[in-house]
Amino acid sequence: MTSRLAIVLLLALSAGGVAAAAASPAQLISEFRLKHGEGRVTMDATLNGIAQDQAKAMAAKDTLDHDVLGSFTSRIARANAGRAAENIAFGYDNFEKTLAQWIASSGHRRNLLLPKATRVGIASATSATTHRTYWAMEIAGDYEKRPPAASRATRPASRKPAAQSCRVRILSVCF
Repeated sequence: MTSRLAIVLLLALSAGGVAAAAASPAQLISEFRLKHGEGRVTMDATLNGIAQDQAKAMAAKDTLDHDVLGSFTSRIARANAGRAAENIAFGYDNFEKTLAQWIASSGHRRNLLLPKATRVGIASATSATTHRTYWAMEIAGDYEKRPPAASRATRPASRKPAAQSCRVRILSVCF
């Protein structure tokens, strides 16, 4: 019986019966970014929270709108990002389809390729009325450290003229 179970499992694995672990959204975005000369991104809890709030609000109002919860600048502030962007979408039942749509759109593609981005947050929520799935992606990079100030040449201390004893002063000239 044990050998029979082993054969069934072997056949299932070789036929693809056991799916390999699906790539995470961060892995899929990173693969796309690496193909286009940008670095990897990792999932970030703060960005996930911002994305979740955005997706839920869009689903609740059944509207695709970057400003459904307020300006992007005000919403992303808690991520303490030096640079950030947001992609939103609706109608796709999985992340892979949503990502494909973003890649095909020049503006969304530009956001996916945000230079020096290191973190990402992804979320979806479903409208109770239309059953549409709304997606939000926040992508961000950290503040860049400023290069050290160029060494400034030391300025000579202001020189006051040496005290002179003047016998006669004519038009500020000492004799």
